[in-house]
Formats: sequence, structure tokens, C-alpha cells
Amino acid sequence: MKCLILAAGYATRLYPLTENFPKPLLEVQGKTILDWLIEDIDSLGSVDEYVVISNHKFAHHFDAWAAKKQQKITVVDDGTSSNETRLGAVKDIRFAIDALGLDDDMLVIAGDNLLDFSLTKFMRYAAEKKASCIMRYYEASAQRLIKSGVVEIDETDRILSMEEKPAQPKSNWCCPPFYYYTKADARLVAEGIASGCNTDAPGSYIAWLCTQTAVYAMEMPGKRYDIGNLESYEKVQKEYCGIC
Repeated sequence: MKCLILAAGYATRLYPLTENFPKPLLEVQGKTILDWLIEDIDSLGSVDEYVVISNHKFAHHFDAWAAKKQQKITVVDDGTSSNETRLGAVKDIRFAIDALGLDDDMLVIAGDNLLDFSLTKFMRYAAEKKASCIMRYYEASAQRLIKSGVVEIDETDRILSMEEKPAQPKSNWCCPPFYYYTKADARLVAEGIASGCNTDAPGSYIAWLCTQTAVYAMEMPGKRYDIGNLESYEKVQKEYCGIC
């Protein structure tokens, strides 16, 4: 299995911290966000390569970080140099697949989120379902729902519909940016883009994919920390205690 880490954003809401430095390499409790994620994922032993998808501005920072790691980590530079010219998450996924000739099951994650539970639980869930999967959590706030990916599910966890930033959410189930693609479904990313799926939000590919094949949503067994601005970064540094 390959793990694709989405890290090509510019994190403008975290300026000045991220004006010349990538958000995924910021430290929380003495460890970078990426180190927290990779060390957890690596504990299952299922991933044989981590692919960090970066922009051109920050690629050298990721190269320097990766050079110190024991895991096989490949940094892919998508060639963009500003927030205005970014490719968008789904096009970045396709770029990495094409650039490296990837043809495998894939765990696709955002490089700027932390969890207080192990992602290995999600990986085992996906293995049991033998299908592409996402995670979900209950969100009571209507204001947060309209800024998120929202799914409807049936009694088996199968996704009935998914919509990014819906004006009228159909449920209270939100989706964080953690996805598992089967090898067969990873091959469909280019088709999804050609079919007109939105390419900015990473969940947009899943929104298209669930109309083509079975995709399942595991309820999160813990909490997610989304580091989006200076206030949330300060909060996570105070509150985060690692994986339970």
C-alpha cells in the first residue's frame, strides 16, 4: 500500500508561521505533524512507501525532512508556487499517480490534521470492507456542516451520497480528509476528473466515486484536530496528548 500525503497547500491563514515554511512540518508537542501521522501509520506495517505531494515553494523543506527518516518517503513537487496557481487536491493526487506510475491500494491523507486515535483502526476497517472507505464524525453545527464534506449512509455504512460544502446538508455526518482507495478505484481518479468532479477539495473525488461503486464510511472512534489558523494551532499545542 502507498500512503499519499496532501501537502501542497500554502496555509495562508497561518501567516507568518507558514509564509516560508510548510504547515505539515510545524511541531506539536515536540514532533512535526507529519511525524505524528507517519509513525502511527507505520506501526501497522502495511505501507511500503509514503508520497508527500508538495508545491515547488516548499518541496525542499520536505526533502530535508524526508532525508532523515527511516521510512521510504518520496517527495513530489507539483510545480506550483503560489496559492493562486495551486492545482487542487484531486489534481495533486492524479499528478503523483502519473509522475510515479503508482498502481496500488492507497491511503490518502491531509498532512495538516492530527488524530487522538490510531489510523490503523481505519486501515483495518477498509481491509474488512474490501472497498474504498472514508471516515465520518457527527457534527451538530449547521455552520460547520456547510463548510465540510457531508455524507448520507445506509445501515451498512455504505455512502448513499456525499457533497462538499452543501448549502443544505442532508445529514450531520462530516468527513475529515482521510481516505482509502482500492487499487481499482485509484485507477479511476483521471476518469473522475474528466467526468467533472470538483478538484479543489479532496473529498470531491469520493463524492464522484460513490456514484460509481460501493464506498463505506467508518465512524471515527476519537477526535480530529484541524490546524487551520493561528488560534487552532495554539489550541492543539496545548491540548494534544498523542494517540490514545
